[in-house]
Amino acid sequence: MKFEISDDLVHKAKIPHDIFLTNLIGNHILWFVAALGLVRSYWQPMALVPIVSFGLLFYTLWRAKQSKQRDPWYVRVHWQIAAERSRFFIYMLLAILCVCLLGWIGYSYMGMMRVAVMALIGGVAILPIMVTVLALILMESDALHQASLRKLCKKVVEKYPYPDDVVVLEDDSEEGGDVSDAEIKS
Repeated sequence: MKFEISDDLVHKAKIPHDIFLTNLIGNHILWFVAALGLVRSYWQPMALVPIVSFGLLFYTLWRAKQSKQRDPWYVRVHWQIAAERSRFFIYMLLAILCVCLLGWIGYSYMGMMRVAVMALIGGVAILPIMVTVLALILMESDALHQASLRKLCKKVVEKYPYPDDVVVLEDDSEEGGDVSDAEIKS
């Protein structure tokens, strides 16, 4: 569905997606790869990745909660979309931290070999997070594009219904697609 939304509101609606994409691309890909090259000498840059990530994710959740009281409908919906994806990503990161903790316990207290722990962490922790990051980048890029076009999918509109004062320019939810007035008269 396409809505009549002002340029100012479109700009504000893009902010949560920009924050989320900055976290995914800037922090989890670019900064992580740069820090990975330094990890043998300095561990601190690598430690910044989860700290910055959780900071941005929790900011998004906090701001989405604030958005329910203070933002117009279109902006509020985009904050809620970003918050749902942030929650999912937090759960993924927490699951990975649990796997890493289990690997450390296995290595330290159960006598697991270092190679087995690295295979566990790489296969069960790192690979799923890489796939999740890539999927979320695609989803957030699409959400950012849809925000620019002033569009929301039917499922989102059903979850967050628009108020009466919002003008709908295109309604994709009608059965049979778009029918022009000329086709109706003939």
